[in-house]
Amino acid sequence: MKRILFVDDESKILDGIRRMLHTERARWDLQFAVGGEAALKACEVGTFDVVISDMRMPGMDGATLLGHIRDRYPSTARIILSGYSEVALATRAVPVAHRFLTKPCNAADLQSTIERVCTLQELLCAPEIQKVVGSVGELPSLSRTYHDLTRVVGDPNTSINDVADVIGHDVAMSAKVLQLVNSAFFGLAQTVTSLKSAVSYLGMQTIKNLALTTETFRVFTPDPRVPVSVCEAIQQHSYSVAAIAPTLPVDSKSRDLTIVAALLHDVGRLVLASKMPDVFSSILAMVHERKCEPFEAEQELLATTHAEIGAYLLGLWGVPPLASEAIAHHHHPTRIPHSGFDVSLAVYVADLLVHELEAHPDDATGAKLRESDRATLEKLGLWGEYAGFRRIAKEGGK
Repeated sequence: MKRILFVDDESKILDGIRRMLHTERARWDLQFAVGGEAALKACEVGTFDVVISDMRMPGMDGATLLGHIRDRYPSTARIILSGYSEVALATRAVPVAHRFLTKPCNAADLQSTIERVCTLQELLCAPEIQKVVGSVGELPSLSRTYHDLTRVVGDPNTSINDVADVIGHDVAMSAKVLQLVNSAFFGLAQTVTSLKSAVSYLGMQTIKNLALTTETFRVFTPDPRVPVSVCEAIQQHSYSVAAIAPTLPVDSKSRDLTIVAALLHDVGRLVLASKMPDVFSSILAMVHERKCEPFEAEQELLATTHAEIGAYLLGLWGVPPLASEAIAHHHHPTRIPHSGFDVSLAVYVADLLVHELEAHPDDATGAKLRESDRATLEKLGLWGEYAGFRRIAKEGGK
């Protein structure tokens, strides 16, 4: 039974949540704490799978509380509840919260969010993942530029010029970020020639995430035993998925995050090619011999897949949790509930479209899809829309 802790400085708010979720008592152990100090004491008595805190509380606010939870109980999922008028205040919680919910929050959204964060935490804490990560050994370090960028983006007093100056000191990163900004992914009306303009158009968080994308492709160079062409194909596939994903009916507010998740969705394959080349070669051989998908061969050989491996790594590197979630589930989207066409569905469908268009470019309806893929689309309620998605993808998003 999952243990969930709700924190607010008003008892009436907690009583309302208790009533709203009373039907979940059979599967969730729901606990309630009035204020941050009481919440920390509750955690000392017994750890929780999820802590959901109000943002604005006297004494210890939600961001401070979740910072303590992160440091003391890193495996606990952390969610912030904030009102519409608290947007500026809630930005303080960006480094410590896995999810943000806006008050008032209905029962369905609250239940769905709890289920999704629990599923991701279970997945990434599984012993199979830990075993593979242990075999990988020491992960490569990100550059000083990226660490400086993370620091300035996290500072509420940072300006657009500050972010542009940090990236500008790294010529290679500057060139790659501008290349990505001017790609078809974002569909900007004019060519962006300066980093300041790039930050202004897309925002600091998106620019930071694009910088992480360039870093990831840089640090995971293939082992000499793995053909360079294989890793180039992985990277090109990621670009293709990133070109299609934002043309799908994803919420406009999630569009930039969708592009980042699509660019990074196969990073786990690069990890294996770089750090476990013998295993990666065995995976390629099995794919060739059995005509199966790489993730199916990985599951048989490693008891996990590149999707979970990539999400685990990117979580350590600070990728937004919604992007990590999309990456973790991009071969198994039915593991989590969906409210509308979200980031996870956009990455899953775009990845499926790229693979299918490469294999069957003349199949206008998706009739040659694997039965398992069609079954997944039907379960998600998307099979009826797939032909339309395919047409959009083939026409380049028009």
